[in-house]
Amino acid sequence: MAGQLGGQIGQLGGQPILILKEGSQRTRGKEAQGMNITAAKAVASAVRTTLGPKGMDKMLVDTLGDVVITNDGVTILKEMDIEHPAAKMIVEVARTQDDEVGDGTTTAVILTGELLRKAENLLEQEVHPTVIASGFRLAAVKAREILDQVAIPVSPEDEELLTKVAITAMTGKGAEASKEKLAGLCVKAVKAVVENENGKNTFDIDNIKIEKKVGGSIDSSELVEGMIIDKERVSTGMPKRVTKAKIALINGAIELKDTEVDAEISITSPDQLQAFLSQEEEMIKGMVDKIKSKGANVVFCQKGIDDLAQHYLAKAGILAARRVKKSDMEKLARATDAKVASSVDELDKGDLGRAGLVEERKVGGDEMIFVEKCENPKAVSIMLHGGTEHVVDDIERAVIDALRVVGVTIEDEKLVAGGGATEVELALKLRDYASTVGGREQLAINAFADALEIIPKTLAENAGLDTIDTLVELRSKHEQGKKTAGLNVFTGEAIDMVKAGVVEPLRIKTQAVGSASESAIMILRIDDVIAASKLSAPPMPEGGMGGMGGMGGMGGMPPM
Repeated sequence: MAGQLGGQIGQLGGQPILILKEGSQRTRGKEAQGMNITAAKAVASAVRTTLGPKGMDKMLVDTLGDVVITNDGVTILKEMDIEHPAAKMIVEVARTQDDEVGDGTTTAVILTGELLRKAENLLEQEVHPTVIASGFRLAAVKAREILDQVAIPVSPEDEELLTKVAITAMTGKGAEASKEKLAGLCVKAVKAVVENENGKNTFDIDNIKIEKKVGGSIDSSELVEGMIIDKERVSTGMPKRVTKAKIALINGAIELKDTEVDAEISITSPDQLQAFLSQEEEMIKGMVDKIKSKGANVVFCQKGIDDLAQHYLAKAGILAARRVKKSDMEKLARATDAKVASSVDELDKGDLGRAGLVEERKVGGDEMIFVEKCENPKAVSIMLHGGTEHVVDDIERAVIDALRVVGVTIEDEKLVAGGGATEVELALKLRDYASTVGGREQLAINAFADALEIIPKTLAENAGLDTIDTLVELRSKHEQGKKTAGLNVFTGEAIDMVKAGVVEPLRIKTQAVGSASESAIMILRIDDVIAASKLSAPPMPEGGMGGMGGMGGMGGMPPM
């Protein structure tokens, strides 16, 4: 019963005992479980139609009228204004998947929703939630073992296979028309910035800078083996192009410092004023001379550059940019092997970076500085082009997914087949495992196996194919020992996914299975929801809550 009487929890001799605040609500038992499961299933169904190469897109409009068009699971869930606490837990599954792997967010969310749907059927058969949770845990542990067994080793040097991984991540997204070109850029970019520490490869996506420009076709996107800085020269008198560049990175301003304390300079004659101005000029000239004496012909400054300093830098033939972002300065240091000096006085010859070419170019109506032809750059840039802002934004999301999955593949050196092949193989092996487990847990393990098949089912559904026929054919192939047989959504046939080049990093599957099972177990174990009263309830619109009212916050829960 919900707390209609100000959150009453018990009675003593017919007298209600008020423990919770006035207006608090409490939902218990099956109703609490049912409500949480329904909310989680609603979130899963919201992204289900976006899965796979034939998945559809969602248009999301925020309160300011800004539009996002995407089929990226985590982007959809971030943009949706979700209030229900159980539904928020599903959004966390997508976020975790995105943080850990960068792709497979829709898979993880759909799997969580399906696990809860199967659990709901078991609850109706009077199977206790803790038994279901225990069975799901056993199944998740076994699934990880099976995944390790079916994983295919891949060499970080195998560019062809890495490109296939990137293409699989981009298929079905806005970048699909030029996926081969973009996948090639992604593989080259990742290989440039991967570091080997103690024999283990590590990848940090922060070392790849993505610049987007509206205008031009997707095919004109390019990889710059160096950095693109969204700044222009501080003076038109400076050279536009510098070859064999020696680059100084300066953190401090190239201008005279203000005094720390208030100070007055008393000038009583024009001569003194002239001497003071000349002295200032000499000091600024001295700073520029120092930069020049160290051999620098390009300067990137994180703070300001004085007008007079600009003049002297231009006279010295030095290309300079000011107010460069700290993150860009760090990437420049990695790309050119430079060290960031805290001030002009601290600059040393050994701090200078090197690049074959530094050039200011006009891109999409804006001036940008390209630092190219760096020797062994540890930070690179990708310039993306597209017809409209929405297109460029969607391409960026697809490229980030591709970069992340290629990086994960190089780190783990393991792949699995896509197209639902891995899920069908997991389901088959888990059913065999269930028969070896005693008690009611085997019901939950079988339910877990059935839930995994939602992935090939959804792929078939989104492609307009018959889900039952598809699943029967896939199961039949796997029972014959064809572990990599998956669904070709374009022909409707079950084919070898590895031969077809549809491959994904192992971590996508291990993370999705792990986080989906953990979230499903957590939601299943909740049998009591106590919602605090809202400070001031908003006025109810005429005609009740309407629309999506059922997805509102806990305050909107129906009393029991």
